[in-house]
Amino acid sequence: MNANTPSPQSVRPIQALPDHLISQIAAGEVVERPSAVVKEVLENALDAGASNIHIRLEEGGVKRIAITDNGRGIPPEQLPLAVARHATSKISSLTELENVATLGFRGEALASIASVSLLTLTTRTADAAHAWQIENGQISPASGAPGTTVDVQDLYYNTPARRKFLKSEQTEFGHCAEVVRRIALARPDVSFSLSHNGKAVDHWNVSAIDKRSAQILGENFAGARLPLDESAGPLRLHGFVGLPTASKGRADAQFFYVNGRFVRDKLLTHAVRAAYQDVLHGDRYPSYVLALDLDPALVDVNVHPSKIEVRFRDSRAVHQFVFHAVQRALAQTSATAFGTVPAPATAASATAVLAGKTMPWIAGEQASFAKEFAAASPYAGSTPGYTGAGASYPSAWPRPAAQGGVSQNLARYGALFQAPESASVSEPHPATLPARELPADENPLGFALAQLHGVYVLAQNTKGLVLVDMHAAHERILYEQLKNALDEDSMPVQALLIPVTFYADTIEVATVEEHQHTLKTLGFDMTAISPTTLAVRAVPALLKNADAQSLARDVLRDVREFGGSRVLIDRRNELLGTLACHTAVRANRSLTIPEMNALLRQMEQTERADQCNHGRPTWVQLGLQDLDKMFLRGQ
Repeated sequence: MNANTPSPQSVRPIQALPDHLISQIAAGEVVERPSAVVKEVLENALDAGASNIHIRLEEGGVKRIAITDNGRGIPPEQLPLAVARHATSKISSLTELENVATLGFRGEALASIASVSLLTLTTRTADAAHAWQIENGQISPASGAPGTTVDVQDLYYNTPARRKFLKSEQTEFGHCAEVVRRIALARPDVSFSLSHNGKAVDHWNVSAIDKRSAQILGENFAGARLPLDESAGPLRLHGFVGLPTASKGRADAQFFYVNGRFVRDKLLTHAVRAAYQDVLHGDRYPSYVLALDLDPALVDVNVHPSKIEVRFRDSRAVHQFVFHAVQRALAQTSATAFGTVPAPATAASATAVLAGKTMPWIAGEQASFAKEFAAASPYAGSTPGYTGAGASYPSAWPRPAAQGGVSQNLARYGALFQAPESASVSEPHPATLPARELPADENPLGFALAQLHGVYVLAQNTKGLVLVDMHAAHERILYEQLKNALDEDSMPVQALLIPVTFYADTIEVATVEEHQHTLKTLGFDMTAISPTTLAVRAVPALLKNADAQSLARDVLRDVREFGGSRVLIDRRNELLGTLACHTAVRANRSLTIPEMNALLRQMEQTERADQCNHGRPTWVQLGLQDLDKMFLRGQ
């Protein structure tokens, strides 16, 4: 038995812990490292109405953390309570705890910090003649401007064991700087400055959220983001989501706020990730800055001492709202989404379209939530993308204009699935048209000029030159068509004049017999004509010119591995992406001018047409100014 373990005869009686020990136990939860001190003090400053905050750190915050704000300040008679445990001005009843509207509310941050450091609090209210200071419980007059300065020195000086667990100075400073970035991103109406060891590191003046996010996340994010502002009942989601082409290898540019509080919530992260699932490769991470506003009574922030986790009253409804809001924003990444060619899109380019738009996110399983909270959708019965002749378009979306009519476009597009010489639709070569005659609004991707190495389509629009990866673009078009058909349970089927037969093992034969319903839902008619032979009698009409045997084997492999129901739900997008890739026009396939123009028109009418299924761009714009620079024109 360990010498420090009390024997049964010497079991200690239950007794109340001394206050200083209670404070240090609490500090272990609240003050995990210097960055936790920075977070707590910054939140108090914002709750006090500060509009200018200066953070000074020394040795990564271990030696000193001094944070000065110009908030309301604290009256001198309340200073002892300010550093006492469980004393706060934020809440006073259970009702207020259930409707927390401030960042801080526990009333234990300053007390916990004071128990493991040397804390000096200097404060002055607007009507006070001078500042007051409290240190070691002693209050004395001091000098200082209106506001509060919290000076924390020698963190963990009285608990050396805790200090040993801290990382290097640079690592601790990195955590502190990250906390400042998160809070500064949430409050662009407040100016922040950060210095370390006497050297200025960051400074952000008061600005709009688009500028603040560009300063913190970088110009790459600013040049490849989509604005989002959706509402449904008591829920509002606003901010920016990065284009799939701006994804990163790490999840270090993901900022989510709930009522102004930065959170790491698995439910919200999953909702955003699910919205990106068919435009982003699995090992890439999207960038975003999103803020969810809702009634404080609908979310519990009193879950964890760090206040970085929350719990929603109706988590499923929140998940669906966030998922569909982000998915809708990403669906607008097509050439005609905002009536202009994104090169790339900026925050202002879509504000007029998105402002005030009600979100039709309510699915069948959310009917009860919709009935209670959600406003009526202005898009009922319409699809924000082309789904065939006679499709209806919401009034807020620009109607894609088709040169020569929808039927003529479909005829040209159909030529992609046939021999090139079968395309007989004639039209003037766009190279013979002056640039001023190219309608910018009707055809943002312009008109085809030529094909480059059998891979890229070169087109001319009013802005300059457009380059299109024809395989990636065609793959996205087919994928969206397959997805829409499956969603509407109307997958068009093409019966084969001569069934395609191939050798199959016993597992593949059993899979066909067991999952007939799943296969028919996907548009396949397969039967076993012998213990080792399968016959494919029908395939999805959109894939009629693909290799039926390869399609069948891919479908059977997924159905066998994941099961019929999961293939139609969880693995649906992956399977449809595989099928689309089989049929998309291949490299080195020679296309005629009408075929290339048909592809451009179809891209303009397809959701998410700016990226392929893996998040790569399908087209890029080279402006006339860019071309002039290449050839030094005007210099």
